[in-house]
Parts: sequence; structure tokens; C-alpha cells
Amino acid sequence: MELKFIVDAQLPRSLARLLNNHGYDTLHTLDLPNQNATQDLDIVKRSMAEKRVVISKDFDFYDRFFRKLEPYKLLYISTGNIPNQQLLNIFQSNLPKISEALDTGFVIEITRSSIIVID
Repeated sequence: MELKFIVDAQLPRSLARLLNNHGYDTLHTLDLPNQNATQDLDIVKRSMAEKRVVISKDFDFYDRFFRKLEPYKLLYISTGNIPNQQLLNIFQSNLPKISEALDTGFVIEITRSSIIVID
């Protein structure tokens, strides 16, 4: 299955661009009608309807997944505050690992130094 993503508001649009450049169908909340004011529930609904992996630093998505098994899948970023370029570098150098982890896992955590399949 081809991976599709939706990048949450607190992450840079350049992350969506990087994923698009690697052939992944990726939206950023800025691409949605309410842009960065898009409510979490609307992101979850879109994720479920379109089978999009939510990429977020927001613990609410993490918590929601284990309470309601939504969104469709979650890439939880727990790097803390790091420069955008450092975040992009983490993705760039780990895309094959991330893709492979999402083939079988539903919640993947990305730290500064590792990729963890949580479920």
C-alpha cells in the first residue's frame, strides 16, 4: 500500500515538501481549508477516510490512538524542539526505515536518535 501523510501544524511545511519530493502523497495542514486552525478531530477524520498517516508532535494524537485506535496511523515526533533542518535530516536519512516500520506498525515514534515501533 502506498503511504499517504498529513503533517500537523506545529511541524514545518518543508517536511511535507520533502515527503512529496520522495513520491509520497503528503498534505500539510496549511493545505487544508482551515489551514493551521484545522481541529485535531478534522485531521483524524481525514486520516481515517483517506488512510493517511498523521505526523505530529502533539501528544493528544498519541493518547487518542491508544484510546480510540484513531487516527489511521501515527508518526509521533518526540525530538523536542530542534531546528527544522535537523528534523528534515532525520527524515531524509531514515525514510526507508520509517516506511518499513509503517508497513507493519500503527504508531511509530521518532526521537533524535531512533525509530521505535510502539504498538
